[in-house]
Amino acid sequence: MKVLVVYYSMYGHVHKMVEEAANGVRSVDGVEAVIRRVPETLSDEILEKMGATEAQKQQANIPICTLDELSEADAVIFGTPTRFGNMCGQMRQFLDATGGLWMKGSLVGKVGSVITSSNTQHGGQESTILSFHTTLLHHGMVIVGLPYTFQGQMSMDSITGCSPYGASTIAGGNGSRIPSENELAGARFQGEHVARIAKKLMA
Repeated sequence: MKVLVVYYSMYGHVHKMVEEAANGVRSVDGVEAVIRRVPETLSDEILEKMGATEAQKQQANIPICTLDELSEADAVIFGTPTRFGNMCGQMRQFLDATGGLWMKGSLVGKVGSVITSSNTQHGGQESTILSFHTTLLHHGMVIVGLPYTFQGQMSMDSITGCSPYGASTIAGGNGSRIPSENELAGARFQGEHVARIAKKLMA
């Protein structure tokens, strides 16, 4: 059984989160995790001006996702940063190209789940995941979030991402904050949760 983890990450925060989600997937016997990126839509010049060149180099070895990989997977975990409370343009463009899969019903009945990142604590993490769910529902996917059995959601010890809609991280105003242990634990939990539910659906 295969879980596809497909994401976009400009500065590396979502990349770190989906890597942990993939580790969670792999913790379930008989389940494989495959990580893929969506295509970049910005030029190298613009990425350099935005200070994203180094993070992009660190992800260069991760293959670009194909539409066939979406249909071949048993479940898909999506990762996207927020853009004004919605998914980023790169992810939107990728999903807008899935009309052929929609026509064939290729994703119907597959598990779909979302992980995100925002600059600030109230920067649109929940609205990004919820608005992402609309696309998954149009594809007939079975949405899986991050249940409260992940105890890190109940923590009051520090500022942290993660909600019942999905794991998330806070990058900080200048992007210098890296995902916390609690946020990474949420991503791992979500990956394992997705794999277990997908396995039950397959059965």
